[in-house]
Amino acid sequence: MGQAGQQDHSVRRQVVIALIGVSLMVNKPAYVRWMLMQEARAMLVRLAQVKPFVLTESTVPAANFSLSAQSAIDRYLMAGRHALQLQVQTYLHWLQGLDDKSTHPVEAQQRLSLLRLRFNATLSQLDIFADALTQRSEYETGIRLAGLDVVAADALRLEDYYVPPPVICYLDRGSGAAIRRARTRLPGGGENPVAVIRVPRERMIGSGIASSLIHEVGHQAAALLNLVNSLRVVLQQQEREVKDSIWRYWERWISEIVADFWSVARVGVTSTLGLMGVVSLPRAFVFRMNMNDSHPFPWIRVILSCAIGQALYPHPQWHRLAQLWKSFYPKATLDTAGYSLLNQLEAGIPEFIDLLIHHQPRSLHGQSLIEVMDTANRQPDRLNAYFEHWQRTPAAMYRTAPTLVFAVIGQARSDGRMSPEQESAILGKLLTYWAVYSTLKANTACVTPETAQPPSKAC
Repeated sequence: MGQAGQQDHSVRRQVVIALIGVSLMVNKPAYVRWMLMQEARAMLVRLAQVKPFVLTESTVPAANFSLSAQSAIDRYLMAGRHALQLQVQTYLHWLQGLDDKSTHPVEAQQRLSLLRLRFNATLSQLDIFADALTQRSEYETGIRLAGLDVVAADALRLEDYYVPPPVICYLDRGSGAAIRRARTRLPGGGENPVAVIRVPRERMIGSGIASSLIHEVGHQAAALLNLVNSLRVVLQQQEREVKDSIWRYWERWISEIVADFWSVARVGVTSTLGLMGVVSLPRAFVFRMNMNDSHPFPWIRVILSCAIGQALYPHPQWHRLAQLWKSFYPKATLDTAGYSLLNQLEAGIPEFIDLLIHHQPRSLHGQSLIEVMDTANRQPDRLNAYFEHWQRTPAAMYRTAPTLVFAVIGQARSDGRMSPEQESAILGKLLTYWAVYSTLKANTACVTPETAQPPSKAC
């Protein structure tokens, strides 16, 4: 075709497009359908760009999520994308079946708006996991986060009582950690397939990271065991029987106290020292008693942590830490009402802690909380024995459960037997080792017939 012919063809095409546009404008119902179809088709195009993370993210294998976490996340996101595609296609089919008389612009637009909300929710869910995964490509940070995944999984493990979900960690600014628990509702609907734990970047890297991390793991464990609800029933009954309003405070704070209990039970004094680091704030904040907050106010929270430690691992160190905390924040200068309440709370701690550690929820099949935690292996003298053994045989440390390693290192740090510099260097090596070892172990399970599960389950 010559240049003149091409120009003539282009002119005719523009005329046809213009005529179609005029026709649509004249025929308003057809114009409504055409416009909404364009929007719906554009949504399908954007949905097609949502790919599984295994195709879009590039990290070294040791820094990646565990295989179980990757599979759970990708299955969830792809199922959501497929469901939304079907809904959009159904909407298009519905539009195509309308005629001029049955086309109602308000209804058609309303249906598309609902689809767009579901589409945005799908992208929001993608971003929740993408933000965590993107950090895995950062030099050193990605490997250490994978190591924290291993620590979190170890802290969550409780044989015979539940099947733990996969756990993934990521860093964020601020001093506080947080968790988006597995099996809870995500924005826009759907059940979260993994536990996502945000840990404070400022705590990397030292044993204090275990305090924040395992506190959040405690929230997940408490949900799996239904601890908070079962304890609330007991605390409400106690308040009715003894007619003491102090029990109302323990009930209000019980979800955070249980998470602190889990942290102390797993890593001992490491937890309390880490907590003190987080809540060492200006005096006004330490004594601020906000009953709308599910967290105990900082002063009493540290005293509770020391009391939990003394109940699980009797040792003079807990009294020493409590007195140190009180010297930082003396209560004598409080007003009369605050001083009186603080004394009542402090006096009620022993009875409350005794009730807490001996609580026997149905989920533990007749066992109490103190009985199912590995307290014998985490007594201070036992931790010191581990430390002395590792000084002679460092390789033994790498064969030990991660939470126990954190407990030993935190105890050594508390006793002045390890400097912050030594602590950071050792933990950096350990997190790298745990990340690499867990990756190689998972890969071996996928390719070795003798040790592998069926591929549909293991890989």
